[in-house]
Amino acid sequence: MDLTTLHQIALAVAQVHPTKEVLDTIVSRLADQPGVALARIWLMGPGDLCATCPLRSSCPDQTRCLHLESSAGSSQVDGADYSGIEGRFSRIPIGWRKVGRIGSTGQAERLCLNEGREWVADPEWADAEGIQTFAGQPLMFRGEILGVLGLFYRAVIDVEQVGWLRTFADQAAVSLANAWAFEEVDCLRKQLELERDYLREEVTARSLGGIVGESLAIKKVLRQIEVVSPSDASVLVQGESGTGKELVAQAIHENSTRRKGSLVRVNCASIPRELFESEFFGHAQGSFTGASRDRAGRFQVADGGTLFLDEVGEIPLELQGKLLRVLQEGEYSRVGEDTTHRVDVRIVAATNRDLEADARAGRFREDLYYRLSVFPIRVPPLRERREDIAALAAHFVKVSGERLGIPNAQLRRVDARALSAYDWPGNVRELQNVIERALILSQGGKRLRFELPAQTSSAGAPTAPPPGEILTDAEIQAFARANLLTALERVNWKVSGEGGAAELLDLNPNTLASRMRSLKIKRPR
Repeated sequence: MDLTTLHQIALAVAQVHPTKEVLDTIVSRLADQPGVALARIWLMGPGDLCATCPLRSSCPDQTRCLHLESSAGSSQVDGADYSGIEGRFSRIPIGWRKVGRIGSTGQAERLCLNEGREWVADPEWADAEGIQTFAGQPLMFRGEILGVLGLFYRAVIDVEQVGWLRTFADQAAVSLANAWAFEEVDCLRKQLELERDYLREEVTARSLGGIVGESLAIKKVLRQIEVVSPSDASVLVQGESGTGKELVAQAIHENSTRRKGSLVRVNCASIPRELFESEFFGHAQGSFTGASRDRAGRFQVADGGTLFLDEVGEIPLELQGKLLRVLQEGEYSRVGEDTTHRVDVRIVAATNRDLEADARAGRFREDLYYRLSVFPIRVPPLRERREDIAALAAHFVKVSGERLGIPNAQLRRVDARALSAYDWPGNVRELQNVIERALILSQGGKRLRFELPAQTSSAGAPTAPPPGEILTDAEIQAFARANLLTALERVNWKVSGEGGAAELLDLNPNTLASRMRSLKIKRPR
């Protein structure tokens, strides 16, 4: 084996990166050279097989040893392949015999039979294969012993060849260190990709107050939140009950300059009429029966932050003037006290009523309405953002499942389609309740079953009879026919396959085809 050959092998090794390929390339190329019976590489590793290792009694340090990681060569007796890495020498104790000594001292060894046989661990094998020399080199990188390269020759090699092998071993150690570095970088890259994907989900689900969705309707809301959040403008969030108006208020606060302050929530519909003023502005001790001590109002608590007035349309008309004064002048007085307090509060209000119509009708102060609605945001109902329902459902299955101790529940595609077809008059709140009920009824199982009320939806679904009403057989057939037609029309008359009516109805396609024939349903031309 000459220096040119070793240089060519080193170049071949430098062009591969996975550790296994580096090791296999080294030993296989060396084993292909004339006179080489066996080439092996052991690497430093933990003491992992101590309980069954045949060399345990010879191991002074069972915390680590040399692991046989790659082997190549063949027998001149029967052509047996020596690429296996199991067996007696798969683990070698540090300091034990020739390979262990190299791993311990970092010193190369050249041992020849004509100088003695005590170094031969398996004399019968050595005699049968005509082994004359063992050449062992430490694989060292930056002063650290990474492992041992061992070669068994069928000829005597001279000192010059050992020197060439030393140079090759140094290059091999560099290639090995580079392979580990590439693998570590690749591992970190994959981890970062996982974290990136996770953070993308979190950004969608949490960074804007937990608003989930990719529909155009919800993207418009998110854009409005991003635009208005940095300002101190009052925001009026409008939408049906259960659409997530509080999440919008939370997102506005979290993305504003006031995010270090408090977001104080007030449900105006839950406050008794006689306690509104005290709830908003606080009261002094003894100001009325039951006022046993001074109490801070919600405006004082929210000073420097944001006050969220949910269901603001429920504030009594006679108190709306005092609220308007605080918004205009930033001043208020507590009940039973003449002292004026200044406050710096941003208002985000929410309502499911048409406040503009209420203002025109005199049920809500017009000046207060305009003060609150400097920047109106309308949150769309679920039926206007059906493409978000599946994502919302999956989100609730995950979050509610973890909270209820049912982490492995799965949302089937057919269920997602059925949920997306429903109109959700209770919007996101109703969807979350339905998901939680399905999780509870699943009794810890993975498969969920949803019980949705029949409805006359915007998508044309049939209407179920009132509870307790008995249908005739003809009415049942008509209902079944209408339900089947609705499903077929929704999927553009695709009967089977992914996204077909059979999947939507949770039926076997053959069963669906049979029912279509019995109900005399044919696709219109």
